[in-house]
Amino acid sequence: MKSKKYTLWIIMLIVALNSIGFSIVLPLLPFLVGKYLPSRQVVVGMSALLSVFAACTFFAAPVLGALSDRYGRKKILMVSLFGSVIGYILFGIGGALWVLFLGRIIDGLTAGNISTLFAYLSDTIAPKERIKWFGYIGAVMGTGKIGGPALGGLLGNISIGLPFYVTAALIFLSGLAVYFLLPESLPPEKRTKQLTLASMNTFYLFKEIFSLKAVKLLLLLGALFYAGLGIFQFNFTVFLKDVYHWGPQLIGILLTVVGVFDIVTRAVLLPRLLKHYSEKSIAIAGLIGLGIGLGLILASIYLHSLIIISLAVIFIISGEGLFESTYNGKLSQSVSESQQGKLQGVSQSLQSANNMFVPLAAAAIYFYNPGALYAVATLIILAAVGMCAKYIPRTKPT
Repeated sequence: MKSKKYTLWIIMLIVALNSIGFSIVLPLLPFLVGKYLPSRQVVVGMSALLSVFAACTFFAAPVLGALSDRYGRKKILMVSLFGSVIGYILFGIGGALWVLFLGRIIDGLTAGNISTLFAYLSDTIAPKERIKWFGYIGAVMGTGKIGGPALGGLLGNISIGLPFYVTAALIFLSGLAVYFLLPESLPPEKRTKQLTLASMNTFYLFKEIFSLKAVKLLLLLGALFYAGLGIFQFNFTVFLKDVYHWGPQLIGILLTVVGVFDIVTRAVLLPRLLKHYSEKSIAIAGLIGLGIGLGLILASIYLHSLIIISLAVIFIISGEGLFESTYNGKLSQSVSESQQGKLQGVSQSLQSANNMFVPLAAAAIYFYNPGALYAVATLIILAAVGMCAKYIPRTKPT
């Protein structure tokens, strides 16, 4: 028991280091890209960098997941972490725009750290405990959203490249923690026995995972959830700037509140709800909360109110925390240990596809009408509520 708790704390440390590192560099990207492009082209450059990373992750994550099912989680996790180290070092070095793209490509092609960590957690934790621990991991990731941007701003004032070197150092420490402190979670007898050429084909892996009916329904439900949530994540700061005329300071304060609510929902509220309500009930409640929040943003266009905006954010972040943790737990329960890596890789790949296409579609609808965008987002989540209520089996409280 002590050994398992020790392992879980190491996983939390690795997640925290990665989250803080990523949050440090996020606010600096526009300024870094601005060194190589005119100001009017910075948005295009940033979008291209994000799209390249997402495209590489889309193809690589399922393959890395299949490799972890065959060779173990630890080796693939180290490859992924050290790939990120190289990517961030290249960002720090810079010198030309193509160097930044090379860094994103290397990081994207080795981007299996989150999916492999999720598979590792699924190997380590009993199925009935997984939702709670996925909630804890989400809360730890939320801590980086609070302090990371401020630290990145301080380091960026010293040198624009310094935050990227600091991030590389933090992720390198994560790799050392994996190598020296983290035991392998998938014993040889539970691994897939052979690796075929088809296992290196992303679309074959998609076909294999989607052939499992229960998994397919969960992944489709996740796709609806991440599409609705993605509209909020990619658009909300622009919405506040355009509709409410907020500046960086007010937006920054609100994002800090977002981080606090995210942590409280996942680490405090979720474990308590699991003792009294079924996983399905919590998932539906999370989706309804998210839908109410998106609907309130729509209402705030016509009824300008700080209270409405604040309530919208509370509902959205609380709903996200309740559903996402439950969703990841249910997903991990749907396959055996020998398929966890493949499944988590496909899940991460679908989220990468979401990151490629949702911002583009959201921008087009928002340009037409901001209200139409949040009406679409609300309808997507309502469809997810119906799907969850109809197809996801109910389980007893843990």
